[in-house]
Amino acid sequence: MNLLELFHIQTKILTKEAVELTMEIKEDHQQPFGIMHGGINGILIETACSMGANEQLDTGFAVGVDLNVNHLRSVTTANLTVCATPDHIGRTMQVWQAVIYDEKQRKIAVGRCTLTVRYN
Repeated sequence: MNLLELFHIQTKILTKEAVELTMEIKEDHQQPFGIMHGGINGILIETACSMGANEQLDTGFAVGVDLNVNHLRSVTTANLTVCATPDHIGRTMQVWQAVIYDEKQRKIAVGRCTLTVRYN
């Protein structure tokens, strides 16, 4: 089982220009205080950015080396959508940004992911 299956993350858009994923947040994703664990934002942002980065490649693969997440609004349960777009596509490094929204189109988190490209 991979992370997409484990967290029931659905792919809505997957192109070189944009990635859109959705995930339903349930009680299972909450920390003891009753709000969504912030790591879920990190998972959504890095997953979307990594998927987009790998769409750019004919050979090799891209993996995250730096992740910055700003948590803007707390969530208990919700349907979240993450939208990722590239800032820089280089031969050995890519930088992507992502925004997470809830079903009311409120920003929940923003993030930026730097990825390195590895060639076999």
